[in-house]
Amino acid sequence: LTLGVLQFGLGVYVRNVVHDAAVEGAYHAALADTTLADGAQRTRDIVGRTIGAEYATDVTVAEAGSLGQETVEVRVRATLPLVGLLGAPRGLEVTAHAPVESLD
Repeated sequence: LTLGVLQFGLGVYVRNVVHDAAVEGAYHAALADTTLADGAQRTRDIVGRTIGAEYATDVTVAEAGSLGQETVEVRVRATLPLVGLLGAPRGLEVTAHAPVESLD
């Protein structure tokens, strides 16, 4: 039971780190003086420093529209940890959005 609770806590921690990195990457990519590739790299850097680079191999960044506003969407597909940090590849998917900044 204790190991199950610890594993669940690890899974939640990994999910939160990946989600926060996606949010940070989306806001970075949405800045007026940065590119979408900058946002993807920022997401990879944060995930890589925190839980490992193998969790940041599938990061996609695209422009989207939401409620009539241009947005940046960052989608990260990562391993869902089931036994320690080993688990199902691409079992965890998070998406973050940020409004695009303009100088107008």
